[in-house]
Amino acid sequence: MVHRDDGFRRWRADRLKLLFWDGTGLVMAYKRLEETTFTWPAIRDGLMSLNHAQFEALFSGLDWCKVKALTARPPTVAE
Repeated sequence: MVHRDDGFRRWRADRLKLLFWDGTGLVMAYKRLEETTFTWPAIRDGLMSLNHAQFEALFSGLDWCKVKALTARPPTVAE
């Protein structure tokens, strides 16, 4: 059996390590899902790219592919 762990995401896709800058220093977070797995984006040119809403869905254990940006129409003037 081949074991793969690139340090930040596990082959089983149930664990995630995250480094982020909070403005004062680096913060490391670790999360393991109990009953599901993370849905990972494709790696292109060595990077995975997610917008903020997609990242929040991924970190919550949701399918980030289903996150769509809503377009808000400007309010109309009441007469």
